Amino acid sequence: MKMRANRQISFWALLVALSVVLALALVAGGCGSGSATTTSQAVTTTQGVTTTSGATTTSGPTDTSTTVAKSDLVLASTTSTQDSGLFDVLIPAFTKAFPQYNVKVVAVGSGEALTLGQNGDADVLLVHSPAAELDFMTKGYGVDRKAVMYNDFIIVGPASDPAKIKGLTSAAEAFKKIAAAKATFYTRGDNSGTNAKELTIWKAAGITPTGAWYVKTGQGMGETLTIADQKAGYTLSDRATYLAKKASLKLEVLVEGDKALFNQYHVITCKAAKTVQGANDFMNWIVSADVQKNVIGTFGVDKYGRQLFVPNAGQVQ
Repeated sequence: MKMRANRQISFWALLVALSVVLALALVAGGCGSGSATTTSQAVTTTQGVTTTSGATTTSGPTDTSTTVAKSDLVLASTTSTQDSGLFDVLIPAFTKAFPQYNVKVVAVGSGEALTLGQNGDADVLLVHSPAAELDFMTKGYGVDRKAVMYNDFIIVGPASDPAKIKGLTSAAEAFKKIAAAKATFYTRGDNSGTNAKELTIWKAAGITPTGAWYVKTGQGMGETLTIADQKAGYTLSDRATYLAKKASLKLEVLVEGDKALFNQYHVITCKAAKTVQGANDFMNWIVSADVQKNVIGTFGVDKYGRQLFVPNAGQVQ
């Protein structure tokens, strides 16, 4: 009996041992499964790194607009576009559309602007001296030239009007009377588009202006208007600059409406441009339908009740 009991105990001990081994095997199997899960998680984590790398790529455009150096784009233009306030609207609108450019405006007379373009000191021009512009293109300094907008010139002077030109419809006749009266006339004398227009009117009048009454300011349009106002003299001005400064002037519009006073602006890309793509982008942008209608076409309306510049891209050469 004792032997039989011992055998039973051995049997049960063996059974328990087998159960323990089986349990350990199951635990080991479970640990192996957990290791696989960890490996899977590691793969996922690795993929997460890849995603992070992707995020770095996504941040590329942000870096481009905030940290990468922008291309300088030099725009040489007339003082009238500066003094009228047009650039205060135009340039922010362009840089919003093309943030990769840092626009530098050089406001000078059209003649000087053309010289800057010729010498490679400007990439694109916005000017209003047609004869000089055509010469610039003929000599190969310009790549492309497109009409942008127009306004008109006006002859302004003191309310006393010593030359009695008020109401005349001919600019040449008005200049004849100014010269005959030797009434003080202030010329910019700076080879600007306005100066070029003034000289064509004197030529049409058959007069070469000389003498103490004909005074050269050598200044831009805004400054010339201020000088003429302070000295109670006459001058030729583009309408936009006059309206922009009208509140500070006593000068009155005395002659207007003559076809000879038409004032056309063109955009020109320069052969010697350093930022060629920027020049092309600016040209295509400023003549686009949206900018023509919603930027240039609306400028001045809220403040002056009228357009200061009339867009006409594609309508004239």
